[in-house]
Amino acid sequence: MTSTLHEHDIRPPEPIRVLAPDGSLQPGMEIEEPAELLLEMYRWMTFGRIFDARLINLQRQGRLCTYAPVAGQEAAQVGGSLALQQDDWLFGSYRDGLACIVHGLPAEHIPLFFRGHPKAGMVPPDVNVFGQQIGIAEQVPHAVGVAWGMKLRRAKTATLTLFGDGATSEGAFHEGMNFAGVFKAPVVLICQNNGWAISVPRSRQTASETIAQKAIAYGIPGRLIDGNDVLAMYRETRAALERARNGQGPTFIEAVTYRFGPHSTADDPQRYQPAGELTEWKDQRDPITRLRVCLEHQNLWDDTKQQALEEELREYISRSITAALTEPIPAPETMFDQVYAEPTPILEQQRQEMLESLKLSQKGVTFP
Repeated sequence: MTSTLHEHDIRPPEPIRVLAPDGSLQPGMEIEEPAELLLEMYRWMTFGRIFDARLINLQRQGRLCTYAPVAGQEAAQVGGSLALQQDDWLFGSYRDGLACIVHGLPAEHIPLFFRGHPKAGMVPPDVNVFGQQIGIAEQVPHAVGVAWGMKLRRAKTATLTLFGDGATSEGAFHEGMNFAGVFKAPVVLICQNNGWAISVPRSRQTASETIAQKAIAYGIPGRLIDGNDVLAMYRETRAALERARNGQGPTFIEAVTYRFGPHSTADDPQRYQPAGELTEWKDQRDPITRLRVCLEHQNLWDDTKQQALEEELREYISRSITAALTEPIPAPETMFDQVYAEPTPILEQQRQEMLESLKLSQKGVTFP
């Protein structure tokens, strides 16, 4: 059964998947990916889960200003990001730090981002990751615009943007989709439908039977994918990126997934999630468990390897967090340095006013 949506479809199809929720192969499916890639997927997903738990703890300790957990959505982010080529660009939201790291962003940039440290926006020149976006859906027009620029330059590259289901209620999403469809921009748009836009359920976001079918209105192919199946995410995203690079325009993907934690560390999902919903997803649809079972069936994984991997990742994560938390705090007046190549008279006036205010109040600037 195809999961490409067209106007003549009467009812939404089942999401595309390679692996069943229990880790077995779907009927007619085979493992096409080399063992090295399967293990890389599992490594990144495990990293994401451990990193996520550590960052939540740091925020609870007051060492991060806030944090948006990613647990439960590892397959959507890892599968999508691994499909990118090095020259492709990634545009993510505040919840997409795992995808950014997979595409080359140093891991310490994520805690720096949630500390509010300006260095979080200083992406290394050889890493094609745009700064994580706080404004809902605002990265969508950015990704589409960069993709259009690539097309005008006749570059064989593409962009990928990630966002949540709540973003599809924002004007920026629809503007970006419309522009992408009209100009056939080489962009792949992935909606991680995790069931909730903060406390608003998907049923109150839209009356559409699927989010993927919104692509129809913009003349864009829509794909409905099991977002907890990393193999399906990788294959479909890779195919969409190849079409984009070959001049066949954009693709819109709905990745059906679920967030295991709160919307952010300021949220309490127990106040709105139905009883038993989270338990069902954790026990029966965990994306990491699904891939691990697959690896075990391929004789690629066991408990000894799991223990070694977790020890290695915890050491790496500790080094990254230490680097982020010990990054020197910049002088407050440096906030004006990167606004323009040459400071304007108004900026210079504002700089002086701020310095005088800090001097009079005898207060400095602190970070978590």
